[in-house]
Amino acid sequence: MSAETIRLAIDAMGGDEGPSMVLPGLDIVLKRCPELRFDLFGDAEKLDGVLAAYPALKAASVVHHAPVAIPMDAKPSQALRMGRKKSSMWLALESMKTEGGAKAMVSAGNTGALMAMALFSLRPMKGVDRPALAAIWPTVRGESIVLDVGASIGVGTRNLITHAILGAAMSRAVFGIETPTVGLLNIGVEEVKGLEEVREAGQVLRGLDLPSLRYEGFVEGDDIGRGAVDVVVTEGFSGNIALKTAEGTARQLAAYLRMSIGRTLRARLGYLLAKPAFMRLRDKMDPRKINGAVFLGLNGLAIKSHGGTDAEGFASAVELAHDMVRNDLLRRIAADVAALEETLELADAG
Repeated sequence: MSAETIRLAIDAMGGDEGPSMVLPGLDIVLKRCPELRFDLFGDAEKLDGVLAAYPALKAASVVHHAPVAIPMDAKPSQALRMGRKKSSMWLALESMKTEGGAKAMVSAGNTGALMAMALFSLRPMKGVDRPALAAIWPTVRGESIVLDVGASIGVGTRNLITHAILGAAMSRAVFGIETPTVGLLNIGVEEVKGLEEVREAGQVLRGLDLPSLRYEGFVEGDDIGRGAVDVVVTEGFSGNIALKTAEGTARQLAAYLRMSIGRTLRARLGYLLAKPAFMRLRDKMDPRKINGAVFLGLNGLAIKSHGGTDAEGFASAVELAHDMVRNDLLRRIAADVAALEETLELADAG
């Protein structure tokens, strides 16, 4: 029995390279997931020109002309003014609201613009005041989810609790973990440390004993890479810094290895002997394989790919969208948020 067709909306003009990166990426993922169909939004002439080299992708796609491409350096307010109704990003988001439309949207475009447009177009789902941007993080145990990594700055106690629900639902949908472990990022594991909002959120999560997750307490920065928990919850300012620090550290480590390997003949011979191990390390740290951050808590799925990625990296972001649709992430989130609301109401009444 063939898999059910899944339709995705693609901002084909997003990213540093636009269609010349996006469309080859879609061709890669179509070979892995032949049930996918694509609504491509962008300059029709440019898209048709690139599509000519990918007949299978062309057959699985519908091109929708969008005359405006949001610049990568545009401010969110500028993007909303120039992109409403005509941009590839906006039209891709809006296509999820039509009958029989796309089930998720993927863009490698301007992050701030996508965040603003997604919030304006899709609106937060009931029970979610502040949506979150969630990223998949490689760890020594496998992978974890970290949120928020940049959507909301300075969130409150209730927002942190809701983000724990959002992250746990994503963990179940993407990783298949029945009861994900959740930790709040803090400056120490002791209950008396950290900001008041974080301490209060920890007390509430521990007291609620929610069935959709297992709260493990506070985690520190070095616990993220260790994979101490399945879901790490923080607010967007510290989460974004943690994400950029990890990416920079990975590049720094790679640079150190390259310098050390080429320093002496003995080092070069040692590299040849250890090459399989280095290849496994490179594969594990390849950012293309975990490309794609997700705006959670909206009435639709918007996935943000790195703007500077290549075709393989964009394919990873599209596969993430595919997994979320296939595993019904929006329904899971709505049910978990509703259960949280009911639990909090009962706690207040008691």
